[in-house]
Amino acid sequence: MNNYKRAALRVSDNQIFTKLRRSFPGVLVCVTIAMAASFLSGHYGGPLMLYALLFGMAFNFLADNERCMPGIELSARKVLRVGVALLGARITFAQVAALGMQTVLMVVATVALTIGFGWLLARRLGLRSDHGLLSGGAVAICGASAALAISSVLPRHPDAERNLILTVVSVTTLSTVAMVVYPLIASALGMSDHIAGVFLGATIHDVAQVVGAGYMISTETGDTSTIVKLLRVALLVPVVLAFGILLGRGGSGTKAPLLPRFLLGFAVLVAANSFGWVPETARNILADLSGALLVTAIAALGIKTSFHRLANVGWKPVMMIVAETLFLALLVLIVLQTDLSA
Repeated sequence: MNNYKRAALRVSDNQIFTKLRRSFPGVLVCVTIAMAASFLSGHYGGPLMLYALLFGMAFNFLADNERCMPGIELSARKVLRVGVALLGARITFAQVAALGMQTVLMVVATVALTIGFGWLLARRLGLRSDHGLLSGGAVAICGASAALAISSVLPRHPDAERNLILTVVSVTTLSTVAMVVYPLIASALGMSDHIAGVFLGATIHDVAQVVGAGYMISTETGDTSTIVKLLRVALLVPVVLAFGILLGRGGSGTKAPLLPRFLLGFAVLVAANSFGWVPETARNILADLSGALLVTAIAALGIKTSFHRLANVGWKPVMMIVAETLFLALLVLIVLQTDLSA
């Protein structure tokens, strides 16, 4: 029996080594693109995810390359899921509790309503309903990261990756615009630093842009907006889980697990971080690693997508994401203005 186990382990090790060796060229390409995007964003500013995506699309000719294809697929799926799971290192239960029940309920309600609005709008525009869920979830929760996580449980079809790329490009662009415009709106409406933080954290798509917009106003606004944003990130688990249950089956025809492993990892990290089991140094490392893995995954998705396919999508998907963004902003403004006038 011991000899049998040792032989089985050797076979398993050889299979893993072979798979890693086959994946190495493609993963290396994706990591190189991610590093180039990080360098450009760090030195000249601009949205990191968008850079990685566009650089990746410039290397679309590698998508059918036999040596690179396995690593690109690995980066677009496995690396992506690990990156999403590690987002849990940013969140604690105490941060959520500090916001107060009213703010928590407002965020939960606006997230749910925005996703519902996206689903309804997609049906009215003649688009696939899962496209509406994807874009609505990306706008409502945390931009590109949410789009990547949600796409992993949506049905597979020929346009799935094209819809994902379009969603990532759109929410990243709109989030950058919001980072500049929304602080001006908060100032024009005479919001206090705390209320401005709630507004920015509840409406801007990506975490980085929320941080940039918040601290543009004040330290209190930046702190508040970041915590509100992390609450939206925490809603990623129940939303993706609900999508997986409601949609039932993936494109492969097999039932998806009730709780995907990457979501389980996300929840475990949130719990461990909340109980103080994750040292601050490790927390920072995990957060940075999460960002690096997500950028690598975005680069892989960019490689798999051609400009030609994006050019053929038409105006409806773009209009849908713009409408969802405006819907979320107006909804939050109405709630906040009602509270202020009460």
